[in-house]
Amino acid sequence: MAARSSWKGFLKLSLVSLPAKAYTASASSKGVSLNQLHKECNSRVKYKKVCPEHGELQAEDIVSGYEYGKDQYVIIETDELDKLRTESDKSINIEGFIPSGMLDPVFHSGRTYYLVPDGLVGQKPYALLVRSMEEKSVQAMVQIILSGKEQLAVLRPLDGMIAMTMLHYHDQVKALEGFKDEVETPEISDAELDLTNTLVTASMIESLDFAAHKDNYTENLTKLIQLKIEGKEIVQAPNPEEPKIINLMEALKKSVEQATSSETGKRMSTSAKTKRKAPAAKKKSV
Repeated sequence: MAARSSWKGFLKLSLVSLPAKAYTASASSKGVSLNQLHKECNSRVKYKKVCPEHGELQAEDIVSGYEYGKDQYVIIETDELDKLRTESDKSINIEGFIPSGMLDPVFHSGRTYYLVPDGLVGQKPYALLVRSMEEKSVQAMVQIILSGKEQLAVLRPLDGMIAMTMLHYHDQVKALEGFKDEVETPEISDAELDLTNTLVTASMIESLDFAAHKDNYTENLTKLIQLKIEGKEIVQAPNPEEPKIINLMEALKKSVEQATSSETGKRMSTSAKTKRKAPAAKKKSV
């Protein structure tokens, strides 16, 4: 478990309230960071906070302000912001429940937290809420003050726990209708649809091994950096052949053949392993 929670407060449903805390679900990024350098001397480019009248500033010299007119600002102090917050700001308030799948993932902002009970007193109501959400197959719409601002989120049961995913507000997501003129509605024959359905069925993933997916770009970038450090020549990777544009039905038929062949191979391999593991038949006693 993470050493420090990202949020602490109360999870509230009507008159039921339980102490809770949230941990960020995302692990620390293992990506490779590249720095900006001056092209001529390779010195690192620095970014300084500068006042046009007094030059470079330190962090303690900077305050927050809102521009209400041209070059006219009102200063907002941290303690003034704290005065605006009430005790309810420390709570996740469940507004209500929706059927699982009702909210389209397009509204997900990409940040997810694991919400857990904070202490023994919250364990029972937490377990009851999780069990009920699982049995009713619902998710909860909530409001939370996080990172200094009010945010919308959805709670969903996840393997006996609660996952909280932050949401974009409706006006923060571009309307789908604005892009519909890019998509036409061509005529589709029954034969084309049948072949496509067959291809999708043959390409179904029976058991998703999500951990097998990895960041190939970062891995290759790391290799490139090491080669550069060692002073070795960088060899251009061979480019794959450009896909040939052929008849759609012909492409579907060949794709189905490949997918079916691959699926048959997997089944034969699995069957062979099962036979090898099968216990030897016992000899009958005479």
